[in-house]
Amino acid sequence: MTRTTPDRPVPVEALFPELAPYRGRTTRLHPRPGRPGMRDSHVGGPILWPDGEPWPVCPEPHQRETEGYARDEILSARAAGTWPQSRPWPGAGTPGEDGPVPFVGLAQFFRRDVPGLASGPEGADLVQLFRCPLTHGRYLERRYHLRWRRTRETERAERFLTTPPEVPLLRWEHELPEPCVLHPEEVDTYPWAEGDTLPAALIARIDAWEDAQASEQGPGAANYQSDLSIPPGWRVGGFPSWASTGPMAVDCASCATPMRLLLTAGGDEMDADSHSWVPLEDREPSLRGRASIPGRSRRSVAQPTRLRFGRDRDLHVFTCPADPGHPPRWVLA
Repeated sequence: MTRTTPDRPVPVEALFPELAPYRGRTTRLHPRPGRPGMRDSHVGGPILWPDGEPWPVCPEPHQRETEGYARDEILSARAAGTWPQSRPWPGAGTPGEDGPVPFVGLAQFFRRDVPGLASGPEGADLVQLFRCPLTHGRYLERRYHLRWRRTRETERAERFLTTPPEVPLLRWEHELPEPCVLHPEEVDTYPWAEGDTLPAALIARIDAWEDAQASEQGPGAANYQSDLSIPPGWRVGGFPSWASTGPMAVDCASCATPMRLLLTAGGDEMDADSHSWVPLEDREPSLRGRASIPGRSRRSVAQPTRLRFGRDRDLHVFTCPADPGHPPRWVLA
């Protein structure tokens, strides 16, 4: 099934003609629970990984844990609509306790499936995203890993890894992604209106319009940041949202080139402020607004991947346009 973003509550460029030169495109991925294969673009499915090639590991020191959740029990609890039982963390000598920790494969995207996916180094057209399942340092920081591949070469492998290495327990239930198929859709998008992302006079006009909307229509009024500029959830390209941090410069550590947004991994596809972006296919046709999103499917629409990135934040992955082989940067915002 396709996914279709509804028209915006108000015509953006008719309201603010100055935004036209800043219009961009982003590909909403619309992950929904399903059964993707290793040759599919997906979130949470099997990673296309040649057998015999070392699986990526995180070599840095990790915080020691006291309890966690078993994968099978997480899956069983999700199927039953309950919460899994935590278990004591295994003793010394288990993976993750004293040495390198296997990364968890979160997602992979083929350019053949995802419009607008930027090229990787040497023309790579498949990107795979990983996260360390454990935390680092006193601030419980996370580590991520990006792997680029050329699909044609990778698919020529004789065998593929079917059971990646893993830690015995996951610290949190939301460390385990729910396998999701994608329904890519390109939509227009506009920069976050704060700081120097847009001309100051235009931001002032947007702020004044939002104040007037709230005064006339109350809390449910349309809002530029939530309804007109950047859609929530998993997407490729477009503009970063800066709700938690405010805008920041993201430059390449190797060559100082301003970096471009490769993809955004979102914990939520919908929240109280962004329900206008919920696709038509996920709504009850006879109802309007928030009431049109059926309660029976709300979890699969609002939090389909079950993943979390910080406290209600998005993970922005930036790459260097001058040389995609330069190290990416990860920004939680």
